[in-house]
Amino acid sequence: MKSLAELQAIREKTRLQLNLRHESPDNVSVKVGLATCGIAAGAREVICAFVDELEKRGIENVTVTAMGCIDKCDKEPIAVVEVPGEEKVTYVNMTPEKAVRVIEEHIVNKKVVAEYTDGAAV
Repeated sequence: MKSLAELQAIREKTRLQLNLRHESPDNVSVKVGLATCGIAAGAREVICAFVDELEKRGIENVTVTAMGCIDKCDKEPIAVVEVPGEEKVTYVNMTPEKAVRVIEEHIVNKKVVAEYTDGAAV
């Protein structure tokens, strides 16, 4: 981040994209930790990667939102994926590249990316 204007542009882009994804009980939920610890670790780029990749693939049944701190600051950025009827999965030390893989394997192909998890639900 080089300037406040750049941050505001990212915020506005993400806000508009998030508003396109209407919440529904049937939707998959992806929550990315955007507390101070998550932001410092790169969570902005991770949430943007989720939104961009879902949009690129035309996947509309996924709601991407921000969440606060869950007291695992040393494992940030964190993303929690909740598929209706299944146990939620917490992914840790996320990167934009890992977000793309989570979409491909977990959301599209229904297979948890175990090596990205912390081994326990939040």
